[in-house]
Amino acid sequence: VQLQASGGGLVQAGGSLRISCAASGRTSSAYTMSWFRQAPGKEREFVGRIAGSAGSTYYADSVKGRFTISRDYAKNTVYLQMNSLKPEDTAVYYCAASIYDSSRAPDFGSWGQGTLVTVSS
Repeated sequence: VQLQASGGGLVQAGGSLRISCAASGRTSSAYTMSWFRQAPGKEREFVGRIAGSAGSTYYADSVKGRFTISRDYAKNTVYLQMNSLKPEDTAVYYCAASIYDSSRAPDFGSWGQGTLVTVSS
């Protein structure tokens, strides 16, 4: 499956942004879709995931209550709605697909190219 992330940009602290991840190729509604992010000089970290058929979601503590993942099965697209953004949310955001309901990056075999989100103070 090929993933294409889009929608990143510059936003002020406290603002909102929605980024998207479009899947193509051998897509499956059964895949778990996750968002990870990597800030400059830091390791890639898990942000949140949405399971395949059940559509259940799970978030990192750092974004819980502020970020929401949703999924449009008809469009093969996953969204990350980010509210109450903070400067520490600045990072390149990556979407990834896995057959496992996991939060671990090594379990994800397909990755998008990333989209940059910059939050100014």
